[in-house]
Amino acid sequence: MKSRLVAGAAALVAAIIGVVLVISYANGADARAQAGMQPTDVLVVVKAVPQGTPSEQLGDSVKLKTLPADAIAPTALHSLDGMSGKVVSTALQPGEQLLSERLVAPNSLAQPGTVPVPAGLQEVSFQLSPDRAVGGKLQAGDTVGIFLSFDHGAVPTGGPESTELAFHTVLLTSVQGGQATTDSSSSTTNAKPATVPLMITVAVTDVQAAKIVFAAQFGTIWLSKEPANAAHSNTGPIERGKVYQ
Repeated sequence: MKSRLVAGAAALVAAIIGVVLVISYANGADARAQAGMQPTDVLVVVKAVPQGTPSEQLGDSVKLKTLPADAIAPTALHSLDGMSGKVVSTALQPGEQLLSERLVAPNSLAQPGTVPVPAGLQEVSFQLSPDRAVGGKLQAGDTVGIFLSFDHGAVPTGGPESTELAFHTVLLTSVQGGQATTDSSSSTTNAKPATVPLMITVAVTDVQAAKIVFAAQFGTIWLSKEPANAAHSNTGPIERGKVYQ
């Protein structure tokens, strides 16, 4: 009789413990569900964003939106703090969350031997022989002065020959070619290597691009290697009568 009482008491205690565990689990599940539904603000894209857009220019393209916590990606951004100087690694579409890995250093987008084009500028290319481009000792990332030169001036009435340092500290985004090759058709062993033109690509404004294209078509272009701290003197066009002044 006594053993039956003990067994019954043990069964009752076990049943009570089981009920407590079930209630605790249910309460934990409710808490976890509530935590997952906890509203949290996250940056969401509201306007299409092109690849390469600086983080400082995202502006109205992203906005804070309140989402359930369990619907937010682990790397989603809640603000743009600490993202200064970075750019968008790939085009963003409306509705997607802004992830931290979508903002990268600008140079990570550049192909080898190139540098990114600054926002608001465009690229234009032209060919130059190495002697007109600092002996070919230029590379992407350098800044140059661009000289425009014309045999009969660049005014409606013609005029004397003229040259002007038209643009200062222009960014080179790509430099290709320029390596010498030997003419295989020559029968002499002392054949001089042929000069391969450089393909120069620069980042400029639309107005500058138009003037460069005009000079490449109707005049000549020369480059100087011009660092950002180089002195600038506004001498205007150099004509025949000014060379010795």
